[in-house]
Amino acid sequence: MKIVDIREVALPLQGQIANAVVNFAEHDVSLLALVTDVVRNGRPLVGLAFNSIGRFAQSGILRHRLLPRLQQASPSSLLDDAGMRWDPARVLACVMKNEKPGGHGDRAGAAAAIELAVWDLNAKLEDAPAWATLARANGRSDSLTPVDVYAAGGYYYAASSGHSLGDELRRYRDMGYQAFKMKIGGASLSEDMRRIEEALTVAGEGSRLAVDANGRFDLRTATTYAQAMAGYRLRWFEEAGDPLDYDLNRAVAQLGLSPVATGENLFSCQDVANLVRFGGMRAGLDVFQMDPGLSYGIGEYLRMIEVLEQAGYSRQQCYPHGGHLINLHIVAGLGLGGCESYPGVFQPFGGYSPACRVEGSTVMPSDAPGFGLEQKPELSVPITQLLS
Repeated sequence: MKIVDIREVALPLQGQIANAVVNFAEHDVSLLALVTDVVRNGRPLVGLAFNSIGRFAQSGILRHRLLPRLQQASPSSLLDDAGMRWDPARVLACVMKNEKPGGHGDRAGAAAAIELAVWDLNAKLEDAPAWATLARANGRSDSLTPVDVYAAGGYYYAASSGHSLGDELRRYRDMGYQAFKMKIGGASLSEDMRRIEEALTVAGEGSRLAVDANGRFDLRTATTYAQAMAGYRLRWFEEAGDPLDYDLNRAVAQLGLSPVATGENLFSCQDVANLVRFGGMRAGLDVFQMDPGLSYGIGEYLRMIEVLEQAGYSRQQCYPHGGHLINLHIVAGLGLGGCESYPGVFQPFGGYSPACRVEGSTVMPSDAPGFGLEQKPELSVPITQLLS
């Protein structure tokens, strides 16, 4: 049982959208396939994954450093002790050989794409959805319960695009979503307050609307925004300042004006430990958004959860960044608080497949083997082309 071919392609994200810091017009994502000598239904078994959304494709790191190590490894060294499945930890250790600690940036996403593809492979070996494989691997019940979900969007569009924030959120509501997230910090305070009020006409109440500044603000501006938004009683205030400015995060949390959310740009267990020590995150209230697809995969993410739980936080406070199928399965399998969805942006990766049922504020992943990426219409053609 061995990996016989590895394929990667950088796929551009569709759409002309921007947040307060980044324009995504030039962004892309690495779609990765691990082709094996295991045959199912007359075809080779293939593990599929990608390195989440928002940090560019990682073709260079994958092709020049990580994937050659995987190709040169003894096939048996990548399997578990029984030789019956691939061991994600051993695969990750293989591709990270001779990599120095620290500097958790693009490498973390490149490695994650490989590790996640191994989880997809193992689930397909069991002919099981990834959430069930994850649950069993971590001693959890493999009975599926609905996952809390919100639709993320509310980006800044070019004036000529013809889009409006209210129209965007109404489209999400028509898809079955009842909770939403929008961007702030890319316009004046008064304009952002107007946009929040426009969004609230769709959301209905502040508890169904979160706002995300994408790390744009200094402490003074973050405080001004927090005070201006206090009366709306919003679901949370996300990434008010630089992701590594734990003191700013602590100061905003100590204002006590709303829950805060952060973590999507922390890529290691040690970064999360520092957030816990210095970031002022409150048990039972604030939200952790670390993304396995940007942080070495599920193994490192499990260590992050262990850090949180040992410090008195609940895994129910975890809402991974990403808004895609892979993280939906991770949330369902690990019993996390919920996840976001990108039903209208970041195609072909954003959002879920039609087989995933969105009702009210919950979603159910499908029972397709693995992460079910092949069920997503926007991804089916790129996957077919990658494997042809």
